[in-house]
Amino acid sequence: MPRATEPRPLTKLEARRIWLHAQRLDTSEPFGAGPQAVAAAVDHLGYVQIDTIHVIERCHHHILYSRIPAYARADLRQAQSVDKSVFEYWTHALSYVPAKDFRFFVPAMREHRRDGHRWFASVKPEDTRKVMRLLRRDGALTIRDIDDDVLTEKEHLWQSRKPSKRALQLAFYTGEVTISERTGMLKTYELMTRHFGWDKPPKPAPSAEITAYLLDRALRSQGVVSLDSVCHLDAPSKPAVRRLIEARVRRKELVPVALEGAGKQEHWTRPEVLDADGAVPGGEGDGPVHILSPFDPLIIQRKRTELFFDYGHRFEAYVPKEKRFFGYFALPVLVGEDIVAAVDLKTDRQNKKLLMQKWSWVGKGAARAPRKDYKRRIEEELDRFERFQLGE
Repeated sequence: MPRATEPRPLTKLEARRIWLHAQRLDTSEPFGAGPQAVAAAVDHLGYVQIDTIHVIERCHHHILYSRIPAYARADLRQAQSVDKSVFEYWTHALSYVPAKDFRFFVPAMREHRRDGHRWFASVKPEDTRKVMRLLRRDGALTIRDIDDDVLTEKEHLWQSRKPSKRALQLAFYTGEVTISERTGMLKTYELMTRHFGWDKPPKPAPSAEITAYLLDRALRSQGVVSLDSVCHLDAPSKPAVRRLIEARVRRKELVPVALEGAGKQEHWTRPEVLDADGAVPGGEGDGPVHILSPFDPLIIQRKRTELFFDYGHRFEAYVPKEKRFFGYFALPVLVGEDIVAAVDLKTDRQNKKLLMQKWSWVGKGAARAPRKDYKRRIEEELDRFERFQLGE
């Protein structure tokens, strides 16, 4: 890619500080508290991934807790079901996204309505008509409210045997229904227009605005971006995003940086991130301790995490026990600006305990000299983390 200026050299330490600041993990209470903090966190991050695994608290609650110390699960319920400041849809995975960004997802909904969805190709029109009729007549419902289905064989491992559930899931992707509430992982489905009080949904954003949305979301939450990090699991968007990056570099709205260890992979940031003296946010100091979800935005892009932190996270829940290195559900531990450990935890809800399965030192934590201080600080955070895990 032709460059108007030579890329600015950027060390891994500088890049880490920029990313940690963008993720709001370098300060203890960046968004305040309550449902408004949930809305602010989701808005800033762009999305918060949802996952069903419940070895410890599910990742959507965990990710928010990492940035909202006083986080309560009821705050997310309020934001989704009452304030309606967030809603669920697909980003790189099923996620909470800001309701104000709804129009950027309308084109995908219309595409699914026109072309179908490969995961739900077997949904029969009569099943869709059935669930839509029930919603219009009876109001919001869960799949447990439909008990007259004739169960069918699964076409793949994750598929439900209930035709009505598959029909509701397809209607979710087409934008006809939304998930108005979650109780654990039980979803309540509602007509999209009725949930938001619309006569009709917002108009779809034009493709150029969607491209700018993807890039701006990444710049806000990542600080330093690459084409891969902007378009995580979204290869079709790469050509348009690259063209926009090139245009912004020409206009000096973005500057290229040569990230230490990145080789030929290009990275960019906004010029205001780097001041006139080339300094970056952050500095020496202990910094907060965070026990992170393996689905946290700081961890989910594994290659990026390894490049910035020299830590290769392994998600080993589906790895045979004898081949696991960190453990079944290891959580990276961030102390200040370094990932220093990975702890494999399990919540024993019956006996109200957080169980330590395995503790692995990594990175700076692997050096013997600072371990004592790291261990003390991590154990203090584990006490707080246990209270969160076992709380309502």
